[in-house]
This record gives sequence, structure tokens and C-alpha cells, in this order.
Amino acid sequence: MKLSILYDNKAFAQGMMSDWGFSCLIETKKANILFDTGAEGRILLQNMNMMGIDPSCVDMVFISHGHWDHTGGLRDFLSLRNVPVLLPASASPRRRVPGIEVIRDAVELFPGIYTTGELGGIEQSLILETRQGLLVVVGCSHPGVGKILRAASAYGKVGHLVGGLHAFDEFPLLEPLESVCPVHCTQHRREIRLRYPDKWVEGGVGRILQFEDPE
Repeated sequence: MKLSILYDNKAFAQGMMSDWGFSCLIETKKANILFDTGAEGRILLQNMNMMGIDPSCVDMVFISHGHWDHTGGLRDFLSLRNVPVLLPASASPRRRVPGIEVIRDAVELFPGIYTTGELGGIEQSLILETRQGLLVVVGCSHPGVGKILRAASAYGKVGHLVGGLHAFDEFPLLEPLESVCPVHCTQHRREIRLRYPDKWVEGGVGRILQFEDPE
């Protein structure tokens, strides 16, 4: 299983474009999922091209929440690759749109891949089974990291957390995790890194994380 960061406030690899927002591609044996689309399609698509990622490989778009810095690239991406889009109920259009699936409750999307469902009336997170525990991918964690981790734990032990940790300061919640990769809107990166140097994983555009597929 491979997670590639396509959009973030800072670049990890040389030549990548940074911008306020978040997007990543999760490639699994079951499906390739584009998680959020950043703020601008031009930047998203340029970074995908720089990383050698063809939009045609994407099977589904998963939108964590409706804020502009997570949905801004959606239209440009869909113009190249028309795939199903999973939106939390709070971000859903007023009328039915073909290809849009509105998510309210937790559900299995593919074998071993789940959504928490919309939490706090604003955001859903993605859960994927790995051999080292669950991987939880978040947009901004607006419902609270604790609430997200509790929802994810219904499917097993959480091992890894990747994404924006907005306003997060409940640092002991990270103690049981194997790794944490805070990106985008995370304010307390220095504190997290100092407390958990062995768990800390640097993010940024161009960063690629590998996880072992479940047996």
C-alpha cells in the first residue's frame, strides 16, 4: 500500500509545488483513492505529473469535508477522470448529481477500506487496514482527533495517522500509534515531534509512505 502526498503547505521533494491545502493518493490492491483535491486543480495536476501519477489510475475521489482547500481541484480532476466522488452530507449538492455519493454513516467502501461516516456534522475520514494496524487518513480533523480515532477503532487497532490535525493539542492520544504524519493545518508540529520523535513522519508534497498490505 502506498500513500503519496500530492498537495500540502510545503514541499518534501524538489520541484514540487506547495500551496495551502491537502490531497493524497492511496494506492491499494483493492482500489486507488484520491483523498481530497487541494485548493487548485492546476497545482494538483502538476504535482501528479511530476510524481508520475496518471489520473486514469484513480478509481474514486474521497472528499473529507467541503472546505475550499480540500475541494478546489475537484472540477479540474474530474474533467480528466470521471470517477465516483464520496462527499460527506454537509458538503453534498442540493440536488442529486450523477457520480456523487453522499456519506452520512460509517460504511465499508472496499474490503478492508472504510469511512468513519460524517463526524461532527462536518468531516469524514478514511480508514484502511494494514499489517501494522489501521491507517487513518484525515483532512483537517475538525471533529477532533479523539472522536476520529474512537470511530476508527470500531474496525481494529489504529496504527498510523496521516493528515491535518487542526487545533490538536491532546498529545497523549498519539501514544498508542506506530506513526503520525501531521500535515497542512497542524499547528503543533514541533511539540508532536519533540514528544514522539520515533513516531514522527515528515510530510510535504512528494512524500511517499509505504504500508504493508493486510494478510
